[in-house]
Amino acid sequence: MEDLKLTIQPEDYSLLTDLYQLTMSACYVGEGLDQRRASFELSARRLPKGFGYAIAMGLAQALDYLESFRFSLDQISALQATGIFDDAPAEFWTVLETACFEGDVWAVPEGTAIFANEPFLRVEASLWQAQLVETYLLNVINYQTLVATRAARLRDIAGKDATLLEFGTRRAFSPQASVWAARAALAGGLDATSNVLAALKLDRKPAGTMAHSLVMALGAIEGTESQAFQAFHRYFPGAPLLIDTYDTIAAAEMLSKQLQAGEIQLSGVRLDSGDLVDLSKKVRSLLPGVPIFASGDLDEYRIAELKAQGACIEGYGLGTQLVTGSPVNGVYKLVEIDGIPVMKEATGKMTYPGRKQIFRGENGDRLGLITEAANGEIPLLQLVLKQGERVNEPETIAEIRDRATVNVARLPKAVRCLENPVSIPVELSQALSELTDRTRSRHA
Repeated sequence: MEDLKLTIQPEDYSLLTDLYQLTMSACYVGEGLDQRRASFELSARRLPKGFGYAIAMGLAQALDYLESFRFSLDQISALQATGIFDDAPAEFWTVLETACFEGDVWAVPEGTAIFANEPFLRVEASLWQAQLVETYLLNVINYQTLVATRAARLRDIAGKDATLLEFGTRRAFSPQASVWAARAALAGGLDATSNVLAALKLDRKPAGTMAHSLVMALGAIEGTESQAFQAFHRYFPGAPLLIDTYDTIAAAEMLSKQLQAGEIQLSGVRLDSGDLVDLSKKVRSLLPGVPIFASGDLDEYRIAELKAQGACIEGYGLGTQLVTGSPVNGVYKLVEIDGIPVMKEATGKMTYPGRKQIFRGENGDRLGLITEAANGEIPLLQLVLKQGERVNEPETIAEIRDRATVNVARLPKAVRCLENPVSIPVELSQALSELTDRTRSRHA
């Protein structure tokens, strides 16, 4: 019978994978390869168009997943009932029954700026386990990295003093994605989220204003827009008001009179439509001490335009453009098996062999082998999971946000610009170049 709820619990995570991960794992067991030590690296082949960098995010949820990695007897029975595995080796079911993730994970800390073709996570584990976790890792890391990067770009353009609120829950790709998006947005530089569940889970206070429907409903029943505002302030004194349901300027004039008469207090007004430059200037003249917020499919490009045109806006509500967009093209590829370096040579999809390290220096990044020493550089990939157990306590959103802020500030302007950004080139070490040549020659 279909489960129409389709809700996901931690105990479901192991089945949240593509079928071929399971069929390949069964094949590995049948061929006696399942326990061979393998290393897979996760990197972005390319960044979304217009991005000069990305902000790594999603590691915390990736580690939660690996720590919860188990197969229940019911799950195994459900797999067997599909008939797909009728010819799979019997040992495969024993492997699943006793499974828990026992590998190591290396990763760059969340909030770190990364570039295309840099591995920012590596899984070192038995071949079948390292293979099977691919789908979930890509899902959680690709999406959160996209949102965190958009958030960092928005903060960079809006400036450190602007208030940036995440309003993307209704546009995120699923209820689960909306919570991940809120987390990534806060870590990437936004101040608060309207998603109540996400805010409370992250020990934050949710933020928001009101919708046009309240103004229309209360206005229709109680008589006027002003009475609607008064009713809302009766329960939420001084809360920001949405003033463009009918006539924005008329609403601002009304509020101005009430403020001057000492009849109300007001912490802000929101504009959600119309000519935001012209309206914000007129509203500012009427409400000189009241913060003005803007919303309505805004992104970093639109905010840059508003600032350039002199809009009087102190804060922005970011939704659709923040939580959607071109994905980070993250891929997860085998780089070593039983100590043997391997590489993919397909046109346009080539990978570099061997376990690698990103060495960050003053003039850019050097991609080398894990065995190389740093030459006054900072090795970015750190051991975060050893034999299936975390090495350190999870970081807070504040710690990740601080790292993202520092990382973006250190990037050259050419990398941070919105129009035709120039990404920092990643230099290959001599040792990695030589290993690539040797590995390629094995297949010639």
